[in-house]
Amino acid sequence: MNYEESLMVKAVWYYYFENMTQQAIADRLSISRMRVIKLLDTARHTGVIQFRLRSDGIGMVEQSRDLINKYHLKDVFLIPDVDAASGHANESLARAGAMYIADRLGENACINVGYGDTLSRTLNHLATLVQSPVSCISLTGGVSNYLPNTRSNIFNARLHLMPAPLLASSPEMAEAMREEQSVKEVIRMSEFSTFTLVGIGAIDDSATVFRSGLLSPSDRFYLKMNNAVGDVLCHFLNKNGELVPSPIEDRLISTPLERLRSMQNVIGLAAGPKKIEAIRAVLRGGYLNILITDEATAAQLLKDE
Repeated sequence: MNYEESLMVKAVWYYYFENMTQQAIADRLSISRMRVIKLLDTARHTGVIQFRLRSDGIGMVEQSRDLINKYHLKDVFLIPDVDAASGHANESLARAGAMYIADRLGENACINVGYGDTLSRTLNHLATLVQSPVSCISLTGGVSNYLPNTRSNIFNARLHLMPAPLLASSPEMAEAMREEQSVKEVIRMSEFSTFTLVGIGAIDDSATVFRSGLLSPSDRFYLKMNNAVGDVLCHFLNKNGELVPSPIEDRLISTPLERLRSMQNVIGLAAGPKKIEAIRAVLRGGYLNILITDEATAAQLLKDE
């Protein structure tokens, strides 16, 4: 794909799938609005819209196939490169995740959902795409982690939240909360879900658990010193996808890793250079069936270490 074709695909994606204005696209791509108009017009007349966005181009297909084979996945969905520093990465992934799920949900569908900014955005977009309400089952404690971006006037979903914090004050308190009937009920509901959505966090201050203050800088230092590279559902993993034992794990109220691994259609949404190690660890651990990411991240994941 040459530069002009790449520019055209990006313009098409932003215009048709992210609902950006022509001027906003021009600003994003550092080109004139008139050039954006010409790119969109050329795409319509040459069939680039249909070919590039239905099949994601030959390069995307090859990347997807190679990722599926390398990590024994069921499916991979790639979007054009996302600039993580721009602040649009989570939003782009969320739109892609919502589109992927909406195309595959049946009537009275249930989905399991982890915590995090990208996933709560995904639920918002999904709520506008589906015709009937979707039941969403939380996979962890921490009610506020599921609600930061919800807009009640469009939220076409039934939330079933685990009535407990993500981290208890002590291991004993965590054990007692896990035995609560209301918590067990939410866990049982998750067995009937068609899809499971999880985010993947890196060990840096941009991750939800650190940015929110749930875990401290000293926690981050401890995890790094014990070779943790990222987390899924707040379970911290080493580069091989193995659980890193820590005092955090003892206080955690979250779906166990072995149970996550046994679920069907587990979708991971993550992208960006800071998350490469974390995504690779989660894939090596066999916790995902489906990966939604961008082309640049896919290329890094395919490189030999």
